[in-house]
Amino acid sequence: MLSEETITAIADELVEAGATRTPVPRLTARYPEMTVEDSYRVQNLWRQRSEAAGRKLVGRKIGLTSRAMQMATGITEPDYGIIFDDMLYDSGASFKWSDFTGARVEMELAFKLKKDIEGPNANIFDVLEATEYVIPALEILDARVEMEGRTIVDTISDNAAMGAMVMGGNPMKPDAIDLRWVSGILFKNQTVEETGVAAGVLNHPAAGVYWLANKIAPHGDKLKAGEIILAGSFTRPMWVNENDTVFADYGPMGTVTCHFE
Repeated sequence: MLSEETITAIADELVEAGATRTPVPRLTARYPEMTVEDSYRVQNLWRQRSEAAGRKLVGRKIGLTSRAMQMATGITEPDYGIIFDDMLYDSGASFKWSDFTGARVEMELAFKLKKDIEGPNANIFDVLEATEYVIPALEILDARVEMEGRTIVDTISDNAAMGAMVMGGNPMKPDAIDLRWVSGILFKNQTVEETGVAAGVLNHPAAGVYWLANKIAPHGDKLKAGEIILAGSFTRPMWVNENDTVFADYGPMGTVTCHFE
C-alpha cells in the first residue's frame, strides 16, 4: 500500500494533468507495488480536490463491464469513476478536440435514480425499482495518465478515463422496453464504426448499477436519488479526431450526436 504522501502527490499530478492536457507517465511503471485500493484512494482524493474547486458530483460511471471493452483494453474487471456537473452535455454538443487527450467515444445507457440504492446485497430488482428513467448516452473518454501499457490501477486513478457525457434520445421507464435488447449503431462521419447490444454489459445493463452499489457499500457509500449512473459501454471505444461528427442510433430509444472541432 502506498503512503499518504505518495497518494497525495499522485492526485496533485492528475489535477495538473487535467489542467494542462499533458498526461503523466504511467503510474504502474513508477509504482509497481500500487494496488487497486491505492488507485481508489487516489481517485477519492482527486474527487475531494475537484469538489473543493466547486465541481458538483451528479453521478457515477461504470467502466469495463462488457467483453468488447475488456478485450479492447486487456483489463478484465469493471471499475468506476465520478461524474461532475461540468461533464454533462445535451445531444448536439460541440467539443474542442484539443480539450481531450486520446478522445474516444462509447455507446451506453444511463440510469437516472429516483431512490437510493444501497449495498452490499443490492440486486437487479432494486435497480429497476429505483430507476426513474433510462436514457441513451455517449461517453467521451479522456486520459490524464499515458495510455500505453495501462492497467486497471492506472485507469481507476484516472477517474476511470471519464471525460464527458452526452445525453439524448428518448428517456424511457425501465419497464417500457427490454433493456437487454437495446441495440446501437455508432457512426463517425456517416460511416458505421461500431454496433452492439446492451446485454453485452454483464448480460443486463442494470447489472453494472447494482455491482457499483455493492462495490462502494464497504466504504459507507451508496448510490443516491437524483444521481445519473452511466452503466458501461456495449461497443468498443471509437477514436475521434478534429472535425469528426459522431451519431449514435439506439432504435426506439432515439439518437445522440456530438461534434469535435
